Amino acid sequence: MTYLQQHSPDELVPAREQPVEIRRVEEVSPEFARYLYTAVGGHWHWIGKLGWNWDQWVDWLSRPGFETYVPWAGGIPAGYVAMRGVGSEIEIENFGLLRGFIGRGLGGHLLTVGLRNAWTLHERHESVDPITRVWVNTNTLDGPAALANYQARGLKPYKTVEEERPDGDGPSPGPWPGWSGPPGVVREVPAG
Repeated sequence: MTYLQQHSPDELVPAREQPVEIRRVEEVSPEFARYLYTAVGGHWHWIGKLGWNWDQWVDWLSRPGFETYVPWAGGIPAGYVAMRGVGSEIEIENFGLLRGFIGRGLGGHLLTVGLRNAWTLHERHESVDPITRVWVNTNTLDGPAALANYQARGLKPYKTVEEERPDGDGPSPGPWPGWSGPPGVVREVPAG
């Protein structure tokens, strides 16, 4: 697992803007949050929240200093970035795109918008102090471009930890129960 951080908004290296609208999620919606978690993370072995009930999702989404941003492309959500501020630090807790949007430049743009909003989170949440650090972690089960995207946006590695991931030995759970699509096959979605 690789941990990366920034200590100033001046360290952000913006990606090229993309023709998508990125909106902050204003409602506490466990259904929408779980959809994003499974649709984005199902291919990358995100399993930690799969067994959560509705109340657990509400609790997670209702924490002080928590925000989610979603890019909308072609009328559908294309991915998300979820972050939480505690004290003067922001953790990017979840970040990713739906498979059909990977490779189109949206990830860099979404991370740029997410980091900009992370550096100003204290302006929207009384529970968060002025920000001194934004951090994220990634591992070998995440998308192959995740680490490069984080570094391209100016996040610097500060710690690497060897991690055993027994959940990574088999096929990923996919975006829904019973998913059996072939790994690595991405349906081409026309740019628009």
